[in-house]
Amino acid sequence: MKIHEKYISRAIELGRNAMGTAAPNPMVGCVIVCEGKIIAEGYTSPYGGPHAEVNAINTVSDPSVLSRSTLYVTLEPCSHYGKTPPCADLIRKLKIPRVVIGLKDPYEQVAGRGIEHLKEGGAEVISGILEQECREHHKRFLCFHEEKRPYIILKWAQTLDGFMAPDKKARTKDPSPYWITGKSSRQLVHQWRSQEQAILVGTNTVLEDNPRLDVRDWHGRSPTRIFLDPELRIDGEYHVLQPPPLTFRVTKKGISTRETDLLKHWTIDFDKDIALQLCELMYGENINSVIVEGGARTLEAFIQAGLWDEARVFTGTTRFGTGLKAPEIKGKIIRESKIGTDHLKIVRNDQ
Repeated sequence: MKIHEKYISRAIELGRNAMGTAAPNPMVGCVIVCEGKIIAEGYTSPYGGPHAEVNAINTVSDPSVLSRSTLYVTLEPCSHYGKTPPCADLIRKLKIPRVVIGLKDPYEQVAGRGIEHLKEGGAEVISGILEQECREHHKRFLCFHEEKRPYIILKWAQTLDGFMAPDKKARTKDPSPYWITGKSSRQLVHQWRSQEQAILVGTNTVLEDNPRLDVRDWHGRSPTRIFLDPELRIDGEYHVLQPPPLTFRVTKKGISTRETDLLKHWTIDFDKDIALQLCELMYGENINSVIVEGGARTLEAFIQAGLWDEARVFTGTTRFGTGLKAPEIKGKIIRESKIGTDHLKIVRNDQ
């Protein structure tokens, strides 16, 4: 491995530590090297806190060595004032002579300005190192700024014979949730939830399963909840209306409901493209990733609109014979694995 690739690879590893906490900021990783030795490392703090470059720089015990060091970072240093001052200003002020960047920032307030600012200050700037790996790492942030929508993950569980749920008669006899997958798969789903900004479900999923949509089987932050409720059928007895976290109820246009600090109200036209409207609303709320966990109609809305990036599909060991059919999806299989007795397939939208 070439030396620049070695350190950018390490920066990607560090950036993963910001998964689920940095958003909507990118989960950047940074490494500072002096005379062939790593002298500092950092990654993006939880949203509103210092960026990766600042965190790395602040761990350097002797700042004088920075003037002969190289700073490696997965994404172009910012050049604008947001929650924090520009990282490019700090790098330039400290006269770090060389900056190696994995990927240019597509955000319109940066978009090459950080690189130009560093060059104007006399720094040598090298970019495009492990660019594809950095794109994969920053896929949520990139999708948000390039596609103007959140990165969308579809998730469901199905039986060996392709059903998501048993038929209505079985649900009437026993209204408790039917677990298709095992405990390990369910815990993995909670881990996934902790990594995304939001989670979205349809009306029937709430009415039939009364899900909490939290991360109680994992550590981390529970995602913002979004649920469809066009007719206001879901009342305060359901978990999705019990705070926290922040929750958005999506209803028909013309219907309004009381809002609180943790319960907001969106309206859409349910006769038009639901997925597209939801994407626009999430984009407006600065949500850069969402995991859609059902039900079948909600998943199909995103599939039919082509508005999805990954599908994570569990197949359990049971059969229902009849019931609610699971969606069918086409794309590039990027990974298959066993989770306990369950089979997990991850598909990427290659259209």
